[in-house]
Amino acid sequence: MELLQKLKSRWGITSNGQVLIILIVFACTGFTALYARRFVFNLVGIIDSDPFWLKAIVWLVTILPLYNIFLLIYGALFGQFEFFWGFFKKMMSRLIPGKSGSGS
Repeated sequence: MELLQKLKSRWGITSNGQVLIILIVFACTGFTALYARRFVFNLVGIIDSDPFWLKAIVWLVTILPLYNIFLLIYGALFGQFEFFWGFFKKMMSRLIPGKSGSGS
C-alpha cells in the first residue's frame, strides 16, 4: 500500500481507482506501441539483421511520437485525458530545452 501512496502523491491524485486506470493506460499504450513497431518496421523494411543504429533511429522517429499519441488516446478513452495531457507537457518540457511545460 505504500507504493500506492507514493504514486498518488507523485501524480497528484487521491483515488486508488485512478492509479489503477492510469497503470492500465500505460500497459495498453505499451502493448499498442509493440504492435505499431512491428508494423512500422515491416513497412519500412527493417529486419532483424539490420544494424542496431538503424533500428534505433527508425524507432525514435516513428514509435516514440506514436507512443505519446497512443498515451493521449488511451487516456481519453479511459477518462484520464487531463492527467496524460499534463504528463505529456511535463515530459516535453524535460526533453525540449526552453519549454516551460505550461500553457494549454
